[in-house]
Amino acid sequence: MSRREKSNRTRGGGIGTPDGYLYELTGGEFCLDFANTVDSRPTDAARELLADYGDLVRWSLQAKAITPRVAKRLRARAILHKRQATAVLRRARALREAIFETFSALTRGVSPPTATLDVLNEHLSNALVRRRLTHNDCTYRWEWDTEDALDRVLWPVVQSAAELLTSDRLDRVRECGADNCAWLFLDQSKNRSRRWCDMAVCGNRVKARRFRQGQRAS
Repeated sequence: MSRREKSNRTRGGGIGTPDGYLYELTGGEFCLDFANTVDSRPTDAARELLADYGDLVRWSLQAKAITPRVAKRLRARAILHKRQATAVLRRARALREAIFETFSALTRGVSPPTATLDVLNEHLSNALVRRRLTHNDCTYRWEWDTEDALDRVLWPVVQSAAELLTSDRLDRVRECGADNCAWLFLDQSKNRSRRWCDMAVCGNRVKARRFRQGQRAS
């Protein structure tokens, strides 16, 4: 059973999806949670958690990147435009890998591959042209200019990545310290000592393994 199926710990509270799955959102930022849609990434047992376009919508809904109304419209549109939906899924995975490679490299203190910035900029240019200002009772806010574009689910993700990369929180991005996990997260602890993407999953697993090793050694 994957972490996707076991966990109900989410950044904004558990939100059930139509098939009952809950994604584990422990990254602290949209872009990091999106990068974490591959389970057990550094091992041969790595699992793809975005198997189809429907999964992409489910993740976006749970992460609160889209509303239930938008999710319903996207699902309906994906049925009518299957090839386009499949193409968006491919682009989503490419964006995810660019985000992961970028932030993973930065956690190790090395420069990310140049190609990853090209991918981010391509997606960013597509997203930013869809932003618009709206107002209500003299209050202004940013919104996306359409609800039914199939790549609508990617816009908040790439915006999140750009904002994090240019923020003073960049040095708080970490990669999970477990051997079988490379999930990314934002370390918001006071002493910046967080080591695990989720203490209840990876942290306890590592502590239990160390305890068993200590017992055998003694």
